[in-house]
Amino acid sequence: MSTASLSANPWMAKIQGLLGPDAGILKAMTAPLFIVMILAMMVLPLPPLALDLLFTFNIALSLIVMMVAATMKRPLDFAALPAVLLVTTLLRLSLNVASTRVVLMEGHTGPGAAGQVIESFGHFLIGGNFAVGLLVFAILVVINFIVVTKGAERIAEVGARFTLDAMPGKQMAIDADLNAGIIDEKEAKRRRAEVGDEAEFFGSMDGASKYVRGDAVAGLLILFISVVGGFIIGMLQHDLSAGEAARSYILLAVGDALVAQIPALLISVSAAMVISRVGKEQDVGTQIRNQVFDSPQAIGVTAGIVGALGLVPGMPHFVFLFIASGLGALAWATMRRQRKPAEPVRTGDANEIPSVNTEATWDDLTPVDSLGLEVGYRLIALVDKARNGELLGRIKGVRKKFAQEVGFLPPAVHIRDNLVDLKPGMYRVTLRGAVIGEGEAYPGMLLAINPGGATQQLPGTMTTDPAFGLPAVWIEERNRETAQMAGFTVVDCATVVATHLSHLMQVNAARLLGRTETQSLVDHVKKLAPNLIEDVIPKMVGVTTLQKVLQLLLEEGVHIRDMRSIVESLSEHAATVTDPTDLAQRVRVHLAPAIVQQIYGPVKELEVIALEPELERLVTQALTSPHGAALDPGVADTLTRSAADTARRQEDLGLPACLLVPDPIRAALARLLRRVAPRLRVISHSEIPETHSIRIASIIGAPA
Repeated sequence: MSTASLSANPWMAKIQGLLGPDAGILKAMTAPLFIVMILAMMVLPLPPLALDLLFTFNIALSLIVMMVAATMKRPLDFAALPAVLLVTTLLRLSLNVASTRVVLMEGHTGPGAAGQVIESFGHFLIGGNFAVGLLVFAILVVINFIVVTKGAERIAEVGARFTLDAMPGKQMAIDADLNAGIIDEKEAKRRRAEVGDEAEFFGSMDGASKYVRGDAVAGLLILFISVVGGFIIGMLQHDLSAGEAARSYILLAVGDALVAQIPALLISVSAAMVISRVGKEQDVGTQIRNQVFDSPQAIGVTAGIVGALGLVPGMPHFVFLFIASGLGALAWATMRRQRKPAEPVRTGDANEIPSVNTEATWDDLTPVDSLGLEVGYRLIALVDKARNGELLGRIKGVRKKFAQEVGFLPPAVHIRDNLVDLKPGMYRVTLRGAVIGEGEAYPGMLLAINPGGATQQLPGTMTTDPAFGLPAVWIEERNRETAQMAGFTVVDCATVVATHLSHLMQVNAARLLGRTETQSLVDHVKKLAPNLIEDVIPKMVGVTTLQKVLQLLLEEGVHIRDMRSIVESLSEHAATVTDPTDLAQRVRVHLAPAIVQQIYGPVKELEVIALEPELERLVTQALTSPHGAALDPGVADTLTRSAADTARRQEDLGLPACLLVPDPIRAALARLLRRVAPRLRVISHSEIPETHSIRIASIIGAPA
């Protein structure tokens, strides 16, 4: 129908408006109206046909809930389960009340008084024998109440406690991934929200499991009330004999109880399946199939035992031998499938020997990689494009994070395997052919890092975090929650390698800035400030000098994101200063607010480390002598050891390790202390912004 015809028909326009923009109102009112309908069923009498429809709907709804629980991959995929438990419990109790009313009022008329569904359950399932029905109902209640519901309630309680205890560790893992550049801020927010939703879900399930338990108790009480009430009403009001009252009322009551108890059992099983899920990559059916029926050894041994039992005299030979042959066939098929040779994957052997049948050419001269990553054969899957190796995406995130924080795009990471020099699980990071770091990782396992407060011993392989040297343990996936609850930061294998690579890139940022990267950086800034770059580079400052200045800044951990300010500072001093070291010092003063914020954050009072006055005078005289800087070896050794100890104590207190010294000795002291205390930052008095104040937290050289 066209738009013109709709506008010509006001009734169609109203319907369109109701189902269009205002349809959200109807959706929002669905749940409240459904609850009101359920509560009305407890008060208003229902005809037998309505009871049949509602009982059938209750069974269908329970089956839908169980199917959803069986096919989900994560508990949060069924986050509405606590509310579903409440609604389905209210629906069953309302149907119990409505059907009990009909049974007590019309039970004397015959077995069909409460509808055909209850009558069918009373005759077909239990053969019209109410004694059998009572026993079957009792068994179902025992299964539901003692086995399923009790276990689910305990799992929900423990899961809620473990999830809440593990929240700090999960948040720390997210922050670690964000700082390493593996994820961006948007993904970090999503993961934090998921951690919060998970805690709320298990907390809700801890309370919602009480609904299922209370429903089982209510079913027992309703059956008892229906039986006793039916006897009294049948014998006193309708003059029925005890046998007739039992056949009429008790049979209807038992049928009614069975109709409600079967959906209750389905809902209980669904809740237990959701909260007992372990893992997030597969649904329950796939997980059970892969972990139970994917071991040919276990299936084969079972087939042999069952076959041996079938040969015992007196046993049903056909049944046992039939099952044994089926299990044996399954074990054989599984073994054949697992023995199929895997397609070999090669990403370029570092020690591959070229063919001897070809002449050597200049093409055989392979350039040295600016930044390389070599891996053992067990780690090849992490960097294989055909398998969507997760480490490839992590490395892209590391480079992007580095560029955003440090201020220039690092060289691409060239990845190749090295099956000769490296152990299967080892990896090696190279910078222009030289090894700058290496470590060992275990695919399929997790690294639990102790940030300093965890005391629990975890089962696994003890090691140290390759990036920061913290004590750590390689654990299996099933121990993740235990480790997080104990305060460990848990990361996967790819994250370990990516974090180590990110740390090495940060430490070696100055060496990563080559002439090519410097020229690319200049070209990039030229697009943003063309006049500034044309006036300064290369007219006043050459690209080589600029590269040296930037490298000096990077060596001391100063980010060069604000290239406009750096070039402006160079333009001010290039006419009178030509030494790159002196130019770098002038640039540092120009970047002082950014440097202080990078170290301390937004605080205005800076807690610094200072030199004892006499030691400061002695060091200043030695490093600024007109005859050349010459610091006594004994003084230098004492100074470096004291600086390293003081910096460590400062960091243990949660404060930045930053040494404040006079301007003339800042650069020399920074070079001296860089090897012994790489995390100690050295700033000068002129680098303190006027908007900040200082407070001396520690003194190097002060008497103990």
